[in-house]
Formats: sequence, C-alpha cells, structure tokens
Amino acid sequence: MKRRIWLTVALVLLLALVSGCSQINQPITSESKGFWNEYIVYPLSWLIKYVANLFGGNYGLSIIVVTIMIRLAILPLMIQQTKSAKAMQALQPELQKLKEKYSSKDMQTQQKLQQETMLLFQKHGVNPLAGCFPLIIQTPILIGFYHAIMRTREIADHNFLWFDLGAKDPYFILPVVAGVATFIQQKIMMAGTEQQNPQMAMMLWMMPVMIIVFGINFPAALSLYWVVGNIFSIVQTYLIKGPDLKSSHSGGQKK
Repeated sequence: MKRRIWLTVALVLLLALVSGCSQINQPITSESKGFWNEYIVYPLSWLIKYVANLFGGNYGLSIIVVTIMIRLAILPLMIQQTKSAKAMQALQPELQKLKEKYSSKDMQTQQKLQQETMLLFQKHGVNPLAGCFPLIIQTPILIGFYHAIMRTREIADHNFLWFDLGAKDPYFILPVVAGVATFIQQKIMMAGTEQQNPQMAMMLWMMPVMIIVFGINFPAALSLYWVVGNIFSIVQTYLIKGPDLKSSHSGGQKK
C-alpha cells in the first residue's frame, strides 16, 4: 500500500510537470500554442467566459457552475476510484496475514509473497492499480482548470461577494473554509483506515494545511474553486460511502 501511495504521488507530480506549469503566468488566448494550451486550458477558459456571459459577466458564479460541471463529468471516475479503495481496504487483513507468513526478506520468500498476493487479488477480482487510473485521467483536467482560472485575465478584473477574484482573500475566509472542507472530505474518505494506514492518516492533516497555505498566497478565484470542489467531494463521498460510514460509526459506539 505504501508503494502504491508513492507511485500515485509520483504520477501526479509528473503530470503536473509536463502540463505546462512554467506557463502559469502567461495569459491563455485562442492564439496560445501547444497541445496542453489548445486542447485543455483554452477550452476550459472559454467555458468559464461563456458561462460568465450567461450570468451577466459574473465570473464568481461562473467558477462555481463550471467547477460543478467538471466534478459531475469526472464523477464516474471518482466512483470507480472509491470502489477500488474500498476493495483494497477489505483485503487488508488477508494481506497482513500474508506479510506475516512470508516475513523473511530473502528473494525467494518475497517472490512467493508476490505470487500469493496476486492470487489473492485474482480470487477477489481486485486490481491494485485500478484506483490509480481514474486519478491519472482526472488530474490533467483539474490541473487544466486551475490553469484556466489563473491564466484567464478577465477573471482578475472582477469581484465576487466580499473579495476580488484576482487578489488574495483579505479576510482569509476562503482559504480556511477550503482547508476545513478538505479535512472533512479526507476524513470521510479515510473513515476506518487511519489506524490501518498511518501514511493515509498523515495525509489527513497535511492536505488541509497545504490548501490553507496555498489559498492564503493565491488569488481568491482559486480558493473559491477549491471550496466548491471540496464541498462537492464531501457530498459525493458521503453518498458513495454512506452505508459504510454509518456501520463504522455504530461499530465505534458499541466499543
């Protein structure tokens, strides 16, 4: 599991690197060149401006609506990822028994452990990498939307509620709400796994802190996107894992 987490992190970082992060300060227009700009960032930027025009030039509402549209579009991927994580979690006790059985570090024993592990996955119809594929597909979309927000200059010229979209939230309300929403979403997603997986428990606290720090230092438009996206994820995760959350909660009360 630890190797799988680091593999996922490495893939996300690689995607972020090749997705044109060096162009973050360059405005996105119809003249922007390159696959990343022409087929991902500019279409998302155009969609933001189009929806804003539908709402009388309100770019704040546009970011909210487009964020929800994107989250709905990738919802099937998120459901698949959640189901994969649930399947892997269910196999953790048996995987731990195999590790204890083949605890020796010699090559022959480790090969036997890998064989037994793969047989266990096949028996239960579980693909250990299935949870990574949705992440690989959705990450460019989310990074592209981040680029579209940061590089669409029209956004910076508008305000929404109490803040300017192109400036930092003066009261830090959005970054804090984004961090709290991230924590709640992570908590629901990891329900019942913190004790089994210390690495995931560490991420429970690291991600909200990172979101708050980034939110304080980035334009409020980006924090607005994080708030809406994380609230959507909370509702989505609760609906998908609702029965498991209720059984986990009732189990904790019995103890």
